[in-house]
Amino acid sequence: MRILIADKFDAIGQQQLTDLGCEVSFQPELDPQTLVQAVTNQDPDVVIVRSTRVSAAVIAAAERLKLIVRAGAGYDTIDVAAASHAGVFVANCPGKNAIAVAELAFGLVLCCDRRLPGQSAELRSGHWNKKEYSKARGLFGRTLGIAGFGNIGQEVATRGRAFGMQVLVWSQDFDARIAEQLGVKRVDSRFTLARHSDVVSLHVPLTAQTRHLVNDQFIDAMKPGAYLINTSRGQVVDSAALLRGVRDKGLRAGLDVYEAEPKGATGSFEHPLFAQATVFGSHHVGASTDQAQQAIALHAVEIVRRFAASGEVLDCVNRARRSHATNLLTVRHENRPGVLASVFRILSELNINVEDMENILYQGNRAACARIQLSDSPANELQRLRASSPQIMSVELTQISAEQ
Repeated sequence: MRILIADKFDAIGQQQLTDLGCEVSFQPELDPQTLVQAVTNQDPDVVIVRSTRVSAAVIAAAERLKLIVRAGAGYDTIDVAAASHAGVFVANCPGKNAIAVAELAFGLVLCCDRRLPGQSAELRSGHWNKKEYSKARGLFGRTLGIAGFGNIGQEVATRGRAFGMQVLVWSQDFDARIAEQLGVKRVDSRFTLARHSDVVSLHVPLTAQTRHLVNDQFIDAMKPGAYLINTSRGQVVDSAALLRGVRDKGLRAGLDVYEAEPKGATGSFEHPLFAQATVFGSHHVGASTDQAQQAIALHAVEIVRRFAASGEVLDCVNRARRSHATNLLTVRHENRPGVLASVFRILSELNINVEDMENILYQGNRAACARIQLSDSPANELQRLRASSPQIMSVELTQISAEQ
């Protein structure tokens, strides 16, 4: 299997892919433009990326491409619609960087509360200013509001509780059992979260629904002087609204991500928020710890290993959630080559599409049961299906409801 790694990727992952017998091309310097030419030249089966954008042009340029692995959690840098249209699986590595991001999030919380960057800057410039920096609010007993309760949000909640904070959660996907274990409470809306939190930390994916989740209305709902932490995606926060909140309401902000970021690893960066003394930042490095990158690399290797061995795609993000199947055809048959070919031929003649199927082997491998989900009913042809092969033992049809 031919693998193109088009981004930074831990050496342990590269070695394990080679040990699997894969032909590995490691090109971490690629950008969205040069990636098109690289996949044209390499024609890989699998592309692994971290932050490099995978466009529809990239997907169209690789004839053999079967799988794109995002070596991280979010996958908004991949054109998932184009991949799905081309029959290319997209997988990610959820939760493997959760601890690293949670650690940085709390580093930014502490920066907001104790103004550590400002203190360090004054000391470096030769100034002692204990009078100014001895004024801190403290975190114990304060309320931490978390937007998003996935792996990262849960790790942030754990650290908030360790600091003695009360934790509120607003999330579309909420696990009540985990919330009870962590001792957190759920709120009904993001505005309720904003109104009751001294610190708001964002841990949601970037979607059409979460773009500018923090807008003017959210800023208006926040407590005066509250802290906003964003280690998710820059586009989740309306920068203009946040700037107004910093100026007019005394908000403080700790940011690792921004609406407009330099494309390269280095470059100039100007942002009106950083003209404000109470805005603190890092360089989109939430997942950038050795521990996290090794864990992500090993998980990406496991995705490739399973795919090569069985075709299974671990943590696939573009498998259809809704089936258009209306009928289930169950065919018990002898486990011999070509037995089901006659069934599929008849279904093709009837213009009935196979939406999904599985073929379950019985012990001894002499018989099998094919469960075939269909777009329409072949009720009038059951006898014909049964008689299409002497190796077919029985044929049954059940009406099913399409998943909503």
